[in-house]
Amino acid sequence: MSAALLFAVAVLGGSVFAQSVADEANKELPAWLRFNGLYRVRVEGFLNRNFAAGQSDDHILNRLRIGLKAQPTSWMKFAFEGQDARIYFNRSVPTAPPHANPMDLRVGYLELGDIDSKPAGLRVGRQELEFGEGRLVGAFNWINVGRSFDAVRATLRHNQYRLDLFASSVVNPASGKFDRPQAGNNLHGLFGRVEKLVPGAVIEPYVLWRLAPRQVSEDGVRANLDFQTFGVRWTGNARGALDYGVEVARQAGSLGPDNVRAWAGHWTVGYAFSGITWRPRFSAEYNYASGDKDPHDHLRGTFDSLYPTPHDKYGLSDQVGWRNIHNIRLGWDAKPRSKLSVATNYHTWWLASARDALYAAPGVVLVRQADGSAGTHVGQEIDFQGSFALSMQMQIGAGIGHIFPGEFLKKTTPGKGYTYPFVMLNYTF
Repeated sequence: MSAALLFAVAVLGGSVFAQSVADEANKELPAWLRFNGLYRVRVEGFLNRNFAAGQSDDHILNRLRIGLKAQPTSWMKFAFEGQDARIYFNRSVPTAPPHANPMDLRVGYLELGDIDSKPAGLRVGRQELEFGEGRLVGAFNWINVGRSFDAVRATLRHNQYRLDLFASSVVNPASGKFDRPQAGNNLHGLFGRVEKLVPGAVIEPYVLWRLAPRQVSEDGVRANLDFQTFGVRWTGNARGALDYGVEVARQAGSLGPDNVRAWAGHWTVGYAFSGITWRPRFSAEYNYASGDKDPHDHLRGTFDSLYPTPHDKYGLSDQVGWRNIHNIRLGWDAKPRSKLSVATNYHTWWLASARDALYAAPGVVLVRQADGSAGTHVGQEIDFQGSFALSMQMQIGAGIGHIFPGEFLKKTTPGKGYTYPFVMLNYTF
């Protein structure tokens, strides 16, 4: 870890140089052409991967993004961003996506109008998609490579109403060659937003359509996946200090001979003490996602979290995702100084179905006991993290999460506690 820390400290001088390069470049460029960038370095590790003693690693995740925006008229814009993502000092973590992907095109689109502020906008090309809190569709920028989509997105806005329509394919990062999406692997959708209909609240209904070729059915045959997700997200404030949020989604469709029937929900409430200098806020949350009760009944009950931005939503260590899970979270956060934020969270989890798997944050299977004999209590996690703004361009952050295995993990793995620490620097130029 010492070599990694020395490397992280060394980038501070380089980040100041990057800022000066960006400033000087923009001085020489015409007003309609802007250069920008983002540099991030994160030192992270884990103890007891797969809950097994001795399965540990620590490494550096290094990411550089260089962007160029051209806006020759008020109604047309071109945007390009290259990304170089690398990993250093790793021993057991592979030097491959999502940890590493040498320079490639991350963003490249044409925009007519303005999807962020004008009544109408159309964006065509490689881009980020992020809706709501990113529980189902997001850029997942915590991972080193991140996520982008080849997409067509149209936005319509009128007063307090907004509607986004998009057709997309997720880009699959591939080291050593140009990143491309998989043919036929598509996500299309409509995402609405209504403000002021309910005082202090925002309501976001949505429909998402997922298509994927050659997926494995319960009989083990290859077939096409075709299902829809119907959902709504409702967030707001009541009496100023009290905030709340609800999101519920249902999925229906098919995978060859299998019927898809699944649902998930997110409920949270928080209270901020505005009269105290630190502005402490306490919150409580419950998350549920259905699981599959019988792997041979041609009814797929596992909720599909699609392409989420899941980091720190169900635990800082990202060992649990929004599939086949009951999750209770209790949290506290505060701002002891204007530039300093701190937070701690407690999580506990149970499987929704003992015969289904435990899924990690990105949605991949972590461990499974198909006969259901391992019980349902996964375990508990305690997290601590904080961030400090060194300047308008530079922020540092650190955190640590530890999982205490429950009955399920003790019976399906060696049952050792899992620890995830990190230290991170972000620099925008």
